Amino acid sequence: MLKIGWFSTGRDEAARQLLQAVQDSIHGGGIRARLAFVFSNREPGESTESDSFFELVHTYGLPLVCLSSRKFKASLEQTEGWRVKYDREASKRIRGFSSDIVFFAGFMLIIGGELCQEYRIINLHPAVPGGPIGTWQEVIWKLIRDRAKEAGAMIHLVTPELDRGPVISYCSFPINGDPFLQYWDNGDAQALFHLIRQHELAREFPLIILTLRAISQGEISIKGNKVVDARGRSIGGQNLSMAVDKAAKISIPSLSADV
Repeated sequence: MLKIGWFSTGRDEAARQLLQAVQDSIHGGGIRARLAFVFSNREPGESTESDSFFELVHTYGLPLVCLSSRKFKASLEQTEGWRVKYDREASKRIRGFSSDIVFFAGFMLIIGGELCQEYRIINLHPAVPGGPIGTWQEVIWKLIRDRAKEAGAMIHLVTPELDRGPVISYCSFPINGDPFLQYWDNGDAQALFHLIRQHELAREFPLIILTLRAISQGEISIKGNKVVDARGRSIGGQNLSMAVDKAAKISIPSLSADV
């Protein structure tokens, strides 16, 4: 059975919803795995949102490891290079848990090379393979500036090169036709931005769940820095677009012009 380490800052409701969705899929037999531990870079009392996340973790009976990145940095006399020191301390605290992969589920820190080498870490990035890097806001504005024909999301292996690790899976959707076309035509970039985000966001949870299911069932495997299919053939990421759209039941109306 696949053992998954779960990294999350637990900063909002979406963090709780994703944990719940994955746990539901595990209990339903879709994802043949268990969560080995949950790690957060916040501690109890730092935020009401993360406290609610921790309560949910405890409800599921999952081991919870907390190490406040804010407090850790403040405790150092010299903060230069604090991220490397933080990663090393985090690694010490989770080393006792056995995990096959670690999933970054809204973990709001960029990790260093040492942790990438020690653990097999996967992450969601809100762009298609080869697409823009950066935050989801930066990605969407880049798509609009470039008049891109498609948007999407991918799950990739985390490497020291930001958002450029080997692709495990992805989904895409066109943004050059309806319901996007009217905003391209009238130059309403703000409405276009929000509509692209709506469609991308609706696909994130299905992509994550379908990918974890595929990994847990052996349809996709990670061998070193390579992603391979069930036959051991190297692939450039599994295209899950059709399955994601079906699971997401995409039906998002176009936005009004005053968004």
